[in-house]
Amino acid sequence: MEKAASAKKAASVKGASAKGAASAGKTASAKKAASKTSAAKKAASKASAAKKASKGGAVKKAPAAKKVAVAPKKATARLKGTAPAKAVVHPPGDESPTALVRRARRINRELAEVYPYAHPELDFENPFQLLVATVLSAQTTDLRVNQTTPSLFAKYPTPEDLAAANPEEVEEILRPCGFFRAKTKSVIGLSKALVEDFGGEVPGRLEDLVKLPGVGRKTAFVVLGNAFGRPGITVDTHFQRLVRRWRWTGETDPDKIEAAVGALFPKSDWTDLSHHVIWHGRRICHARKPACGACPIAHLCPAYGEGETDPEKAKKLLKYEKGGFPGQRLKPPQAYLDAGGKPAPPLGAG
Repeated sequence: MEKAASAKKAASVKGASAKGAASAGKTASAKKAASKTSAAKKAASKASAAKKASKGGAVKKAPAAKKVAVAPKKATARLKGTAPAKAVVHPPGDESPTALVRRARRINRELAEVYPYAHPELDFENPFQLLVATVLSAQTTDLRVNQTTPSLFAKYPTPEDLAAANPEEVEEILRPCGFFRAKTKSVIGLSKALVEDFGGEVPGRLEDLVKLPGVGRKTAFVVLGNAFGRPGITVDTHFQRLVRRWRWTGETDPDKIEAAVGALFPKSDWTDLSHHVIWHGRRICHARKPACGACPIAHLCPAYGEGETDPEKAKKLLKYEKGGFPGQRLKPPQAYLDAGGKPAPPLGAG
């Protein structure tokens, strides 16, 4: 009996062991098969992706790179000769105050080389004539003023003469300048003020000049800088446009522009700086279509590319002596004539 029970028990254990082994074998086989299936799926997925990529269905083309205008190393627009090439110095968006000062002064130095003959473009022989001519230059060209003032000063050579003038006769002379009634009132009024308050002499102080009819800070600095040799910044329309293009300042108010730009330069440079900037604005860096391709300071200008960059096309945009045309003064300084500049014709000529 004991032997039979023992044999039965052994057979039972042996059966369980065989079932376990079979089950383990089946599990291993299943896992191996699953692994093969997974690998096959991955391979199929990769093949599908590769096929799509080869057809271009799943890959988008990168947009074409935008062309960026690059300033030439050195453009030349001189009357005579050329300058050696210089490295392009584009200011970064976060230009430091020190870097701004250096760039601004470098621009002024290079403009001084381009316009060594720069001067006030109004004909005058004394402070009174310059004061009157500057008042008349509002909303018109210096050329038109220069063509008009010879008749005015021939008839009214002194403040006393103009103060006592018949307004209708003065209006007729000043008609070519535009706004002739308002300008007549201003020049007669300032002449009377000179006679009554300053003994017929033009004062040499800013605070006195701005009290005269029709005289603001811009006019006062023109007179102080060019008739009295006292430094001043002339913020006219050209000056305002260029200093913003060059990122010297973002201000739009003339007084704030004057203060911002004045802080970049020593006071002794102010008058000549004004001439250099204004001359460049009239001849090359125009408001609507700057001649970028003919600009001698293109390598320093952050606004390069706003205008015509083709050198030959840009050359056709140059004005006055830079384009081979007459200047604005009927009687320009000898240095201007020596540099190749041409005097302007009188009113009614040609």
